[in-house]
Amino acid sequence: MTAILDGLTSLFIFVVGLIVLALIVLFFIDRYQTSDTVRRNYPVIGRMRYVLSDLGEFFRQYFFAMDREEMPFNRAQRDWVDDASKAKSTNVAFGSTRNLDPVGTPIFVNCPWPTLERDAVEAPAMLIGEGAARQPYLAPSLFNISGMSYGALSTPAVRALSNGAAKAGCWMNTGEGGLSPYHLEGGCDIVFQIGTAKYGVRDDDGNLSDAKLREVAAHEQVRMFELKLSQGAKPGKGGILPAEKVNEEIAEIRGIPVGEASISPNRHPDIGNTEELLDMIARIREVTGKPVGFKTVVGAYGWLEHLFEEVNRRGIHSAPDFITVDSGDGGTGAAPLPLIDNVGLTLQEALPMLVDLRDKAGLKDRIRIVASGKLVTPTDVAWALCAGADFTISARGFMFALGCIQSMKCNKNTCPTGITTHDKSLQRGLDPANKAVRVANFVKQMRKEVGVIAHSVGVTNPRAMKRYHVRLVCADGRSRPLDELYPAVGVQPD
Repeated sequence: MTAILDGLTSLFIFVVGLIVLALIVLFFIDRYQTSDTVRRNYPVIGRMRYVLSDLGEFFRQYFFAMDREEMPFNRAQRDWVDDASKAKSTNVAFGSTRNLDPVGTPIFVNCPWPTLERDAVEAPAMLIGEGAARQPYLAPSLFNISGMSYGALSTPAVRALSNGAAKAGCWMNTGEGGLSPYHLEGGCDIVFQIGTAKYGVRDDDGNLSDAKLREVAAHEQVRMFELKLSQGAKPGKGGILPAEKVNEEIAEIRGIPVGEASISPNRHPDIGNTEELLDMIARIREVTGKPVGFKTVVGAYGWLEHLFEEVNRRGIHSAPDFITVDSGDGGTGAAPLPLIDNVGLTLQEALPMLVDLRDKAGLKDRIRIVASGKLVTPTDVAWALCAGADFTISARGFMFALGCIQSMKCNKNTCPTGITTHDKSLQRGLDPANKAVRVANFVKQMRKEVGVIAHSVGVTNPRAMKRYHVRLVCADGRSRPLDELYPAVGVQPD
């Protein structure tokens, strides 16, 4: 026993000696380096500044931030998604913690005689591509999964989303990273996104390949194709997948070298105007036989007017079957800060504008509008439907359903929840079977509570909501009807 104690004592002294030696070495390194002022003036202890700074973003959401003050998503929003995805009660007590005074806050106009439960119905399915695509798509869900690429997301995350989408009866967008076996695994409806690099449907030179388009379209689950012109968090910038995430499987699916950063062009090189956009849509629709639309962030909008004019000149069959409008405050795995912060109109301004331009051109029954951008609660989705959206989609909402804790590490392959990392040890924490149920619960609860809002304003289903059913708080402190702020084209209040 004495020998063991002596050995432990010696080991302890040795370890302490190493620590002391390391501190002395760090002291001299910090004292005489010239790149960091804080470490030079406060050797060793100055390093704590960076440790605390890194840890701050984790501790804020648990100990210091109020329920409604965090960005990009606050605790109240995250908690609602968490409860909904776990099939727990989303009811709260005492009163709202939301400040209803800020400009832009939506206030839904409740009806004195709300819709009785016996008269309430689900939002009806809506046909996309009728009269243009050989295989139009009857989309069953008004709330769906937005584009998140395999590569940006991990294998278990994509598997969970695919299986969850099938259980909920909603579509899943592939994002620009191509079609993986994991997208198809659950049997859900798929929207194949074609990004600016044409991943998954490109030839050896990076050009769009008709043969590969046919291969993708041969999957019955692939219901539509979406050309991504721009994304909310980075308008004018292509996708960014760090080199450490490009493993052999992802490289094969995308058609790029292993271990090299996947940087997409900042726009489609072969689409430089509205005429070329319509030509490309027609080409993809002809090759695949399926509905084709595009995703964009609205900034300048004169081109949209020209687009709709050109559609009417060519004939309504030439129109995109749908347009996905993304918000300037949308999300991403990686993007430059200036683009995330200050480029592109928010959905609150862009959506009514796009809807009005479409309707003014007489294309309301031809082009479906899909709204995207921070739509993670029933209030968000109901507002978008009132503004004129036909469908809504979310990406980060589904990440929360998978267990995302908003650690903001999506681009570093170190996601602690296994959602955006290819580190097997971190992926282990994400069980696809369990998370698929959570994804399905999230969709079902979203549709249910959007229905609750619809019934409160006096309509039988969410698709019947109009702009006059919601008011927005204005700068003078008063709220005004959305149809007064954005008069809908050719629509009169009931």
